[in-house]
Amino acid sequence: MPQNESRTVWSSDSGDLRKQSANKPPVTSQPPGQQTAYLHRDSKGRGGKGVTLIKNLVLSEADMTALAKKIKQACGVGGTVKDGVIEIQGENREKIAAVLTKLGYKVKLAGG
Repeated sequence: MPQNESRTVWSSDSGDLRKQSANKPPVTSQPPGQQTAYLHRDSKGRGGKGVTLIKNLVLSEADMTALAKKIKQACGVGGTVKDGVIEIQGENREKIAAVLTKLGYKVKLAGG
């Protein structure tokens, strides 16, 4: 097919959904005493290396990255924030639970 003939590959009635997700209102952080952090272990898609996931926290993006930084420094490991979930390298659930409890969060160990 010649390059000058363009055709629609995909479309929907509601348009490009990726742009709509970028227009979400900012999330306001709840106080630590009103939240429960769930600590999960996971290794899927990471070449067998385990990570600890911290889920179900309602925090703004800035607060989420600040909390992740505190936890990474306390554990001495790396990590990141993806899609509202904090990923900490290694299986450090006990250390992370201690840090979160000290900060005022309720903590539940979930999964194996």
